Amino acid sequence: MGFKEKCFKKSLWLFHFSAGSCNNCDIEILDCLTPRFDVERFGMKLVGSIRHADVMLVTGIVTKKTKPRLLEVYKQAPKPIVVVAIGACACTGGIFASGYNFAGPLDNVIPVDLYIPGCPPKPEAMLAGIIKFLNKK
Repeated sequence: MGFKEKCFKKSLWLFHFSAGSCNNCDIEILDCLTPRFDVERFGMKLVGSIRHADVMLVTGIVTKKTKPRLLEVYKQAPKPIVVVAIGACACTGGIFASGYNFAGPLDNVIPVDLYIPGCPPKPEAMLAGIIKFLNKK
């Protein structure tokens, strides 16, 4: 059974991994949980363990220090899992791409299924991106 078949039978559980962000994307993710945007109406729920997640949200640049931790968390994730790169830093490295501690964009470390660019992306963009991904045929 593929991911889409699995997703439409139950609610999506999201796990958030901050690889070394400035916290702007993290704040926007938390904004999605407020009553104004209310991701729970779509059945999405933020969970505290990657072992229970269907979707992994990654924010920030992947630094040399966070790369081994990111790989370990990804290895513990149940498969199939959707990896979402949120923000310019996770997608390309953003303004930190020329930094000495930059280990590469997220897709050079783990496979990425969905990119949501922006600095930071708005909650509407995050919701629209995930919903469009799920409805893609």
